[in-house]
Amino acid sequence: MSSIIPKIPSYSLARSLFRRALCTAATEARTKKLERIADDLLDLNKIERHDYNILFFHKMGLNRFGGAAAAPAAQSSSAGGGTSSAPAAAKEKTAFDVKLEKFDASAKLKVIKEIRAFTDLGLKEAKELVEKAPAVVKKGVTKEEAEKIVAKLKEVGATVVLE
Repeated sequence: MSSIIPKIPSYSLARSLFRRALCTAATEARTKKLERIADDLLDLNKIERHDYNILFFHKMGLNRFGGAAAAPAAQSSSAGGGTSSAPAAAKEKTAFDVKLEKFDASAKLKVIKEIRAFTDLGLKEAKELVEKAPAVVKKGVTKEEAEKIVAKLKEVGATVVLE
């Protein structure tokens, strides 16, 4: 009589088959999502990719050098008692960016000449840089050099900021 009754798969076998079907569906959906994201990223222009990169690192809590950003580190140290925050606060910034905020229209030529003096830009590139103000003029300079650049640009009528 046992040979007449068809064999029914066990519960665990049915469950594993169901899981496998579900995993394949989830994997396919995940793969399609990743392909869509990759296509969207490839459609971005150079400036949009740069902005996306900055946003992505910001969301991940990383700074531009790959380390943890200051804000998440401050949150974790304040929760732990705050004793380790003193050495972190003692660190000083060593590299600065000089950013041209705005300039007097009458001093445009002088500003372009000063920018050409401390960068390797040609006349056309310097003019484009000045016209798209606010823009970073020089990146990663020491504090002394940055202060000299700021002083020269302020003399000719530009508003400059250190970042």
